[in-house]
Amino acid sequence: MKRFVLRWEAALVGLLVLEFIVFGAINPRFLNPSNLLYGTSDFVHIGIIALPLTLVIISGGIDVSFASLVGLCAIVFGVANFFGVPLPLAIAMALAAGVLAGAFNAAIIHFSRIQPLVVTLGSLYLFGGAATVLSGAVGAGGYEGIGNFPAAFTSFGYLEIFGVPAILILFLMLAALFAVLLHLTRFGRAVYLVGQSPDASRYSGLPVGRVQAATYLLTGLCAAIAGLVLSSYFGSARVDLGTATLLPAITAVVLGGASIYGGQGSLVGTILAVFVIGFLQQGLQMAGVPSQVSSALSGGLLVVVVALRHGSAMLPNLIAAGQKAMTARPRRFVEEKTND
Repeated sequence: MKRFVLRWEAALVGLLVLEFIVFGAINPRFLNPSNLLYGTSDFVHIGIIALPLTLVIISGGIDVSFASLVGLCAIVFGVANFFGVPLPLAIAMALAAGVLAGAFNAAIIHFSRIQPLVVTLGSLYLFGGAATVLSGAVGAGGYEGIGNFPAAFTSFGYLEIFGVPAILILFLMLAALFAVLLHLTRFGRAVYLVGQSPDASRYSGLPVGRVQAATYLLTGLCAAIAGLVLSSYFGSARVDLGTATLLPAITAVVLGGASIYGGQGSLVGTILAVFVIGFLQQGLQMAGVPSQVSSALSGGLLVVVVALRHGSAMLPNLIAAGQKAMTARPRRFVEEKTND
């Protein structure tokens, strides 16, 4: 298992290097260190969401509501700022909204026993509608943005620390935190066990419901962080801020090595996949490829990866079945000759 994960992560590194070679040959400006460094600000918010989403998928769940939750939390912050709430409290309110939304998803899934995809798909529209209604309270109807944020908040979107974008540093800090949480703690081991077999985990005394609920709460929290980051970067809070994150975030988790059936995944793989997808979109844009084609390629990449992962999982079983059939055939022939 670990050997396969390492091979998959090495393949992602190779894919990333291949992108640098191909896009660098098409447009030499792509390899400009400043372009590579500051270009990460356009996609690290996807990584912020993909980190907890990895835990959700490993534990056997799925969450698609974050695409609307990003906008909802941004609107909560924007409305709070509009009514003069102090900046630290407005940020805390946005983070709390994300956690409460995650708790809502977890509670519905746990008590109703409805499939997580169905629940979070409903939440996707619920949170989007709530964000639209809430933005209307301050006269920002539809997808109009709420602006006039304090300079201390908007400056973070372009802040540099030793020449490195602060948004990238934030993502790397969160990535390190989640990597420790998943791979070096008892909670992380429980996430894997629950994803592999919820019933066996329950019989062994693991709090399956609490483990799965924690993953949804973390997703809600990180969706709020992503909403705040995007609001700071663009200088306004909008309902549709997270709309474009749905497909890339799920693709990053699956491309990173997580199984859609649960019980398998890697934070390192997810982090690498975020950069693979981010630089892919950036390289295509610099090559003059329309954004619609870039989105189509991301969707195609998701389909191909799922097919390859599913095929690689079935291959050992097919080989074993073939070997069993080959060994059974001579035995049957010998028995027939003996009877004759």
